[in-house]
Amino acid sequence: MKNRRRDLSPHVDTIKFLFVLALGGYLLVRGSNQLGYNWHWQSIPSYLFTVNEGRFQAGPLLDGLIVTLEITLYSLICSALIGLATALLRLSGSPVGRCLAMVYLELIRNTPLLVQIFFLYFVMAPILDIGRFATAVLALSLFEGAYASEIFRAGIVAVPTGQWEASHALGMSRFSTYRAVILPQAIRRILPPLTSQAVSLLKDSALVSTIAVYDLTMQGRMIIAETFLTFEVWFTVAAIYLAFALVLSFCADQAKRHFRTA
Repeated sequence: MKNRRRDLSPHVDTIKFLFVLALGGYLLVRGSNQLGYNWHWQSIPSYLFTVNEGRFQAGPLLDGLIVTLEITLYSLICSALIGLATALLRLSGSPVGRCLAMVYLELIRNTPLLVQIFFLYFVMAPILDIGRFATAVLALSLFEGAYASEIFRAGIVAVPTGQWEASHALGMSRFSTYRAVILPQAIRRILPPLTSQAVSLLKDSALVSTIAVYDLTMQGRMIIAETFLTFEVWFTVAAIYLAFALVLSFCADQAKRHFRTA
């Protein structure tokens, strides 16, 4: 009986999902009819791409998507490095290092990302002489790095203490122990949640449009200002974010399964 319920469970979940999807579509159509809004979905594909004389040409939304993915990629790499450095400082024997790490964590985690973006752009960017794109990457890296540091710290702490003792017995330095023993074992625990963090990073990147970075959200706002296709454009932008977030979530799930069975 239990096995039969397990076999039926995926089908039941699929039916529930389709029902919720249909209900959402019904409410959307009914709401638009009551508002008297005229949909113009036929205009959206041209903002994604066009094909002229057999040549592919990216539209503004696709250009914005490329900028968003670039910001996400660079910020993910930088946030991982910042998170690792912060985690190592917190686990170090230096009181100054631990204090600096805690100040950074408390400052970043207890202030809104939008405020941090504005501070870096209007205050620090002129001093450092950096542009909008670099400011966006720096702001997202610092913000996500604070959360990534907890992922790194949890993965390092989860490594059995016997590994440390064995390394010390072999005369290995602290740096060599981290490089050759601790981090290779911790990466199995770190990589899946770090991949999940990329989903948050992708969604948070929409805030960089507030400093006129021409990412996906900014391009959508510009199209709306020109065409007044508010619902069509925002639904398209949301669908693009959703598609890439689902891809990243799938990668995170596969990484968890791989390291669980490895």
